[in-house]
Amino acid sequence: MAGLKEWFKQDWVDIGAKKKGGGFKKCGRKSASGSKRKYPKCVPAAKAASMTDSQRRSAVARKRSKAQGVGGKPTNVPTFAKRKKMGMGGLV
Repeated sequence: MAGLKEWFKQDWVDIGAKKKGGGFKKCGRKSASGSKRKYPKCVPAAKAASMTDSQRRSAVARKRSKAQGVGGKPTNVPTFAKRKKMGMGGLV
């Protein structure tokens, strides 16, 4: 169970909420109702630091485009989008 212990020890941040001085706000929010913050996209701080701005924007957009909390369960999306394979599209 070392994997789960490590997962809990990681510093999770919301890549959709930048702080003024740099970095990101802690993951989560107090309450969905009445909160001005949009739905968080959380990743470990180490992963957030290694991501480009466009990767962060893409991940946040994919998360927020889905219906949140369907069936009382959290909505998960991959942090990195799958690359589409190019077909033979017109090559002879």
